[in-house]
Amino acid sequence: MAFWNLETLDLEKFRPGIMSKAEMGDNLIMVCMQIDAQMEDTGHTHPFDQCGIVLEGQIEMFIGQVHRLLKATECYFIPSGEHHGWKTLDNQVKIFDISVKQP
Repeated sequence: MAFWNLETLDLEKFRPGIMSKAEMGDNLIMVCMQIDAQMEDTGHTHPFDQCGIVLEGQIEMFIGQVHRLLKATECYFIPSGEHHGWKTLDNQVKIFDISVKQP
């Protein structure tokens, strides 16, 4: 069980340029991530649905062939198996993400 305050949540180094905090249950993963400026995931797929909301900053995302620039309070939903990725711009971005736990 976890209770988070997203304004004061302590994030830890996940990989270069990405700080995160994750809580894993039997079926779901809840993650808050802060991603540095000028970072990119050129695309990947996975066999589970994923959704989230941008908390701070802007992030360019693509899901399939659709590209969008998302800013704070905007959400995304990625169906399982859909090719997707992201790119940060001139400032860091913070997102809150939920996905199904991988077996």
